[in-house]
Amino acid sequence: MEEAPPRGFSEEQFRAACRELDQPAPAAAGGAWQLLVESMGVRIYRLLHEQSGLYEYKVFGGLADCPPELCADVYMDLDFRKQWDQYVKELYEKTYDGEKIIYWEVKYPFPLSNRDYVYIRECRVMDVDGRKIWVVLAQSVSVPQCPEKPGIIRVKSYKQSLAIESDGKTGSKEWCAYFLEGHAKSLP
Repeated sequence: MEEAPPRGFSEEQFRAACRELDQPAPAAAGGAWQLLVESMGVRIYRLLHEQSGLYEYKVFGGLADCPPELCADVYMDLDFRKQWDQYVKELYEKTYDGEKIIYWEVKYPFPLSNRDYVYIRECRVMDVDGRKIWVVLAQSVSVPQCPEKPGIIRVKSYKQSLAIESDGKTGSKEWCAYFLEGHAKSLP
């Protein structure tokens, strides 16, 4: 029996996230990004995925009074998220077959069904030409120990990239890319 290749993220994926911090707008390769909204120094772009009919999003911005290491710590702290995010129904990290897996169920208001995610995530602090950049990558995975639950829509295609560095003062400069695709099921 052949062993499955290890899941995870490549060095190039982490470096690509770092390069995004230097882009004033998303690169045009592979499609036409549209500026969706710009407010308070944050720009949100979207790109239509023709095959799924859904959008991928990229966000550029910063937090003037929050250093990058604090932003990364808050982002990675699942227990803290349960305290401030009222939409978390269930959120935990477990190790299955030597791999850390996150399960997250998000509450949606009636008449919508809750959504859940099963994913891997990794944070690295990168040194890029003397710049210290925190990068977090996440992507959905299939794990037999986390089967789909009746009445909850499983987000089967999820990926997120986040890069954070100092703004040179007391805050941080950030870039984030996000895509998800849930598969609706007919309910009895």
